[in-house]
Order: sequence, then C-alpha cells, then structure tokens
Amino acid sequence: MAEPEKPSSPEPEISIPPRTTGERTTGSLSRSALRERQSHARRVYLDPSSPSLRSILRVVVVMLFLWFIAGWIEAIITSLTALFFLVVLSIFFAYLIDPLVRAIRRPFKRRNVERFMPRAVAIMIAYLIVFSVVGFAIANIAPRVGDQAREFGVNLPTYSTAIRERVRDINQRFDRLRIPDEVQVDLNTRLADLGASVTTTVGNFLLALVTYLPWLVLVPVLAFFFLKDVNHFRLLVLRMFPVGRWRYRAELVMEDLNTTLAAYTRAQLISCILIATLCTMGFAVIGLKYALLLGILAGIFEFVPLLGPITIGIVATLTAVGSDRPIHAVYVASFLIVLRLLQDYVLYPRIVRGGIHMHPLAIILSVLAGEQVAGIPGVFLSIPIVAVLTVFYRHIIEHQGRRGILSGLIHEADTAAEEIV
Repeated sequence: MAEPEKPSSPEPEISIPPRTTGERTTGSLSRSALRERQSHARRVYLDPSSPSLRSILRVVVVMLFLWFIAGWIEAIITSLTALFFLVVLSIFFAYLIDPLVRAIRRPFKRRNVERFMPRAVAIMIAYLIVFSVVGFAIANIAPRVGDQAREFGVNLPTYSTAIRERVRDINQRFDRLRIPDEVQVDLNTRLADLGASVTTTVGNFLLALVTYLPWLVLVPVLAFFFLKDVNHFRLLVLRMFPVGRWRYRAELVMEDLNTTLAAYTRAQLISCILIATLCTMGFAVIGLKYALLLGILAGIFEFVPLLGPITIGIVATLTAVGSDRPIHAVYVASFLIVLRLLQDYVLYPRIVRGGIHMHPLAIILSVLAGEQVAGIPGVFLSIPIVAVLTVFYRHIIEHQGRRGILSGLIHEADTAAEEIV
C-alpha cells in the first residue's frame, strides 16, 4: 500500500524592511521575488531633475559665444585706445576752461541778462583769453628755452664723456678699496644699462609727444562741444534711469564724478605750474646749467604721475654729474627728493581739497598697472580711472545700505544659515 504523499514544505519566507519609496509593504517576500527586486535595485536611473544633453550643449554654445564676443570687444577697445585717450584729454581740457566760462557768465546771471552772454560766446572768450596768455608766455620764454635746448643738444656728447670719466674715477677708487673686479664690472654694467634705459625712455617719451602734436587742435575743438552741450549730455544720462530712487542716485553719482574729475584736473594744472616754478628756482640757486629748460620739463613731466618725476630726476642728476662741479648732483638729488615729499604729502592734498582720496601706495600701483595695460596713456589715465571707480563703489555701497561688499556677503551668508537652522 502506497504511503500517502507528504505535503511539500513551503518556501522559506524572508522578511525585509519596507521600501523607502513609499511602496506599500506586503510583509514577507519569496526568494524569487527578492532576487527580482535585487536585480532591479542594481539598475541606475537618472534623476528627472538632471539637465538634459540639449540643455548642456546650449550652455556650452552660449559660453563659447560670450567668450568670442568678449575677445571681439577687447580687440575693438584696444584699437580705439588712442581715440579714447583723445576724448579724455578733451574732457580734462573742458574742466580747465569751465571755471573761466562760469566767471565770464556770472555777472550776466546776477543781473538776469544771461541771454546777452550765451554759453558758446563765453567759451570763445575764454579760449581767446587762455590762448593769448599761453601765447604771450611762449613768446617770452620760448627763445630762452630754445637756446638752452640747442646748447644742451650740442653739449650732450661732452656730458657723456664727463659721465664716463666720473665712472672711471669711481673705478679707481674701487681699486684703492680693493673691491673685486667682478663687483666693479657688475656695477659698471648696471650703470651703463641704467643710462641707456633712461636715454631710451626719454627719447620714446619725446617721440610720443611729437606724434600727439595734431591733438593740440583736436582737443580744444572737442572740448568746445563738451562745454557747450554739457547740460544735454547730463539730461541724456539721467533719462536712462527710471524716475525715483535710481534717477536720484544717478544724479548724485554724476555730481561726485564731476567734483572728482574737476579736482584732479585743477590739481594737475596747479601742480605742474608750481613744480615748474620751484624746480627752475631751485636749479638756478644750486647753479645747475639749463635751469629754465629742466624746470619746464619738470612741469611738463608732472602730468605723467610717478614716471614723470622719476625721469626728470634722473635727467637733472645726470646733467649735474656731467657738469664742471659733480657735487651739484648731490644737491639736485636732495632737492628733488625733498620737493617730492613736500608735493605728495603737503601741497597736493591741499590743492585737491578732498576731491580725490587715494593712498600713495594705491597711486603707485595704479600707475604701474596703467603702464602695463596701455603705456603712456595708461599712466596718464590710471589715477582718474581709479578715482572714478572709487566713486562708483562708494555709491553702490550707499545705495545698498551696507558698509562694504564683503561685509554684505558675510551678512547674507549668516542670514541664510540662520534660516536653514
């Protein structure tokens, strides 16, 4: 008799924790169901919120296009550097003439007869006064300066020979002091390189000035239109901003920019005249030849921050070294150092009168950066550009009600952290 068939034991059930995806728990699963779920669990699915390939390609194309546009704009700006420099010089010249134009029109404004003195007529009268004074000064000073310049050019080889003799004397003193030959050769090489560098720098600077001579006509013409239509330009800029807080802030920025640039232009002109006068008197008292020529060059070079005073200092000192009394070189160098300290820390701040607030270190770094970026125009424009950027920065901070950009970012980060907590 056959034994009854034993019922087959059911498959062991394995309990697993519920899925975290919100799936309803079914309790126990069989091994086949578990294996199927594990095979599916090994699969990797992309998050639906991830950007698509088309979006990534679009971002890459846009970035490449912006990079191309930036390079194109940079090339245009580089090619228009001279034009930009011409416009800036015209604006500075307009700032110089503007006080005289206002003085001419002031009596007519007080009597309410301003229509009898239009702004264009006042500008032409101011031009006539300025060019008459400059022409009179040139007519009286130019002959003497021209004679000294010709004499200096004729005696330039003599000065070079005298400087080499001074270097030979220094070598003989080095021999008596038993200084190694390698040190002497290195010092002589450095002195020769310094002389060549100074000569090249001065020559390039003078050649650059010659190339800018046609601007003596263009600058006054452009400045005339800037002075005549200054109110139209001001209204044109203000209409770009909506009425209210933005337009009021734009007007404040324009007023500060006007004050800053006017103060800088006024300070540069007064400084050039003052330095030219003091250097001429100082060189004459010391007994340096070509005192008038070197003094006027010192005033002209004062327009170029940092590099101009250094150049005239080296030229005047080398001229004294090549003269009959080399001891004058010590007097000239000492006089120029004292004058530079007095100008930078006493006279110039009083001339500017709060128009520009820049530390001497900021001025040095700005001039060096400007020379690296745009050469002589960059040196000339570095300080006013930094001053203008400082005005924009100050108004941005005031408009946002912050003490500084970094402090504002830190405050926003702290606020975000507190909200998360």
